[in-house]
Amino acid sequence: MLTRDELREHLIMSRIAGDVATPRENNLDHYSSLANRDPYYMLGLTFDQPWTYRDVLALMAKAAGVVADPGHRWGQDTIDPERTIDALDAMADRIAAALSQDSPRVLFATGHPTGLLAVHLPLARLAAERGAVLLSPAEGWTYSGSGFGRPRRIRYLGDVAMLDDKGAFVHTHDAAPMEHMLAELGDDRPDLVIADHGWAGAAGEAGVPTVAFADSNDPGLFVGEAEGKIDVVVPLDDNVLPRYYAPLTERLVTRVSRAL
Repeated sequence: MLTRDELREHLIMSRIAGDVATPRENNLDHYSSLANRDPYYMLGLTFDQPWTYRDVLALMAKAAGVVADPGHRWGQDTIDPERTIDALDAMADRIAAALSQDSPRVLFATGHPTGLLAVHLPLARLAAERGAVLLSPAEGWTYSGSGFGRPRRIRYLGDVAMLDDKGAFVHTHDAAPMEHMLAELGDDRPDLVIADHGWAGAAGEAGVPTVAFADSNDPGLFVGEAEGKIDVVVPLDDNVLPRYYAPLTERLVTRVSRAL
């Protein structure tokens, strides 16, 4: 496993953190959309506080390390690698606490099959090896959402839920699949959800213990964390080359294993 300093350098080199690929103007546009309560950016969550645009920017500067200056409107934006590592460790501790229970029920889901699936799969294997019951509700459930024409369905790969579009796993922000999965489970809810995008938001909104990954342009999950609906959110670029996530994943798996 890389040392903390080595991992920090890797995060910066791979642009998982540091100077990230998401441009400043994209971040600010999403913060404004969230402040205006655009459902797409709320990721299945509702909020108790008003969360103005300036509030969202201040939170993202604190939680993810984006540039705090509201006058910086174009060009480069950042994720603080120290915040990424701190949140990774907090996530590992929360996962270890769940896995220390007797046959915990755990649910994995990702809206980023070309990126974060590389993190979810090893975590799911570890959870199974440590005696967790990996849930797969609503497999094959099909729905039509806003923004896409033909129906999509829930499918699982290695016990990780994703959306399938005619044989291809697809990127999604939608909360509807997780909402349906939890409805199918009824009172037999997960002890922990490990997810991102609307999968995580819907679980947190339902009161299910949830840890999540989120990019700097996905402020909804960070607001959910600030309001206590999501336990931990790890700030990172959520769509770099899958192999770049290996050192990050190793830190998570190693820290969880050592805690058990």
